[in-house]
Amino acid sequence: MGLFGFGNPMMVTEEDALPGRTETIRVPAAHEVLGNPLLPPFPEGLEQVVVGMGCFWGAERMFWTQPGVWTTAVGYAGGFTRNPLYEEVCTGRTGHTEVVLAVFDPTVTSYGEMLRVFWEGHDPTQGFRQGNDVGTQYRSAIYWTDDRQRRLAEESAGMFQEALDSAGAGRITTEIAEAGPFFYAEGYHQQYLAKNPNGYCGLGGTGVSCPAGIARLA
Repeated sequence: MGLFGFGNPMMVTEEDALPGRTETIRVPAAHEVLGNPLLPPFPEGLEQVVVGMGCFWGAERMFWTQPGVWTTAVGYAGGFTRNPLYEEVCTGRTGHTEVVLAVFDPTVTSYGEMLRVFWEGHDPTQGFRQGNDVGTQYRSAIYWTDDRQRRLAEESAGMFQEALDSAGAGRITTEIAEAGPFFYAEGYHQQYLAKNPNGYCGLGGTGVSCPAGIARLA
């Protein structure tokens, strides 16, 4: 895994992680807001981004409101446990972090624009926490699917770090790693803030804007 200043990680090891289960978690057939399927296969020509920004309820809403986003879903990634339950992830014994999957049309938006939403939408300097939410499941993460996404993720991290430095902010602790399995979260988590408009959202950015070039990365 590529880590930007992760400090002293306290991740569970694969040997000590919960085993999980072979049964997949059932999710609604269609997105509560966008109306498109949550599950693949997705239409040809669309791209995907998987990121962790802390509590996934508010993070998912940030993405489904973006132009060109076809569907979104929340889930778990970056760990060891198969098809984990939310309660298991919260123990810290799965190794997963809460993530958002966003499927988007690259003729309308771009991976760079998705990265802009990511960097500005949370505080990527907090290690294993996001605000008052503490634990390895709240770590900041970008999971890339090919060399192009890896390069753009790393370039954007460097550009945003320069902006943070200029503002006197901290060092990025975001995990940048190759994508493994994406495990869908339970149905009640999907588009939670659309179903519960007054629900909890603990996300808060740094107040630092991304350099304009991040959104244009391609």
